[in-house]
Amino acid sequence: MKRMFWLVLALALAMPVAALGNSVDFTNSGGLLKGSSTGFTLSSSTLIEVNGFDGLGLVTGNLGNVTFATGSLVSGSLTMGGTFGAGGSFVITTNGTGGLPNAVVFNGSFSSPVTWSLITLSNGTHEYTLSGALTGTWFSGATVNGATIQLTVPVGSGFFNGSATISSGDTNITVVPEPASLSLLGTGLVGLAGMLRRKSKA
Repeated sequence: MKRMFWLVLALALAMPVAALGNSVDFTNSGGLLKGSSTGFTLSSSTLIEVNGFDGLGLVTGNLGNVTFATGSLVSGSLTMGGTFGAGGSFVITTNGTGGLPNAVVFNGSFSSPVTWSLITLSNGTHEYTLSGALTGTWFSGATVNGATIQLTVPVGSGFFNGSATISSGDTNITVVPEPASLSLLGTGLVGLAGMLRRKSKA
């Protein structure tokens, strides 16, 4: 009975650990969003906040930049909202400020179609959001996933005419521990359970 107890305990401890991941949040502002039927591009958007990076808390300031490109227009329109193809690119670069590395920390692309949505504000003006899922390579070399949403500044009572400034953007990347680390941790837990079982027999 005790043997079964320790085995169940080891498995119960190991299973939630496998699901753990470190969520890193990036906030950007500014930069010119250009769009046509061939896709969107964002250039020179300043990274202003990073939260949860490699054990760091909230870091603010001029921290680097965010750039991206989407696939081509699949459905809908630039003025009324639509869907753009997956692929393209999405790059987050930090500049060494506040303990962050001076490096490309995420280099990836859109893993599914990108949504371009029109929002009509209460005063009759318009703004747009661009959102999509991401996959790519973390600065450590690990494959990671995430999501982004980018909000344009209000474009007045007219509609998107090919370019707009980004008001704010939020990108969340989930960094899952490497399988080798999880494997070692699981082996350690099983070994601990075995040791405790032997102790209980003595």
